[in-house]
Amino acid sequence: MSTTETVPAAGALSPMSTTETVPASGVPGATTTTETVPAFGAPRPKRADALRNYEKLVAAAREAFAQSGTSASLEEIARRAQVGIGTLYRHFPNRQTLLEAVYVDEVDALCQSAAEFAELEPWDALVAWLHRFVGFLATKQALAQELLNYVDRDATVFQGCRSVLFAAGEPLLERAQRAEVVRRDTDLREITQMVGGIAKIPATAPEEIDHILEVALDGLRYRASGR
Repeated sequence: MSTTETVPAAGALSPMSTTETVPASGVPGATTTTETVPAFGAPRPKRADALRNYEKLVAAAREAFAQSGTSASLEEIARRAQVGIGTLYRHFPNRQTLLEAVYVDEVDALCQSAAEFAELEPWDALVAWLHRFVGFLATKQALAQELLNYVDRDATVFQGCRSVLFAAGEPLLERAQRAEVVRRDTDLREITQMVGGIAKIPATAPEEIDHILEVALDGLRYRASGR
């Protein structure tokens, strides 16, 4: 006899969800339950022991994806996290939700760095965050590409991440513009498109990327009329 269970409908950054019927234990042939699978990363559990396992799994997945590529097996990730495969499936009913959780976790770290850089001078704060943004793009392209095997570019996970990234970065830009160290005839959308293109330059050493970025960012500097 099957049971019906409703799990939290969203991760920390989005209220939207999708509904999907998945195995209750994540194991084929097991008694199934109807679960609300989060559309924007897996929900963080509230119990301390469950939260520890969740965080261990996300960290292990991040390491596995970095070392073995995004095709790393779920069994390998569970082994790295030192938990059973059933524990992994309880937190992440399918591969997509694990990929989303890692992606969202990385975006969250990038957003938090904006608050840390806010203590710097306006120009230095914006530049530091944009360097971090380029580093994020350079290392997370493969993860985003893997997610596109499951969802399209307008999926909730990508829309939500774009929203929180802009919410984190725009105050840094506006502060720099008010201080008249960044030109006012641009916005964060244009700037992220510019630095995003730099991050995707193929076969370029990180130090070269940093130099190209510095040259490009120099064009953002405010210049008074007539100068």
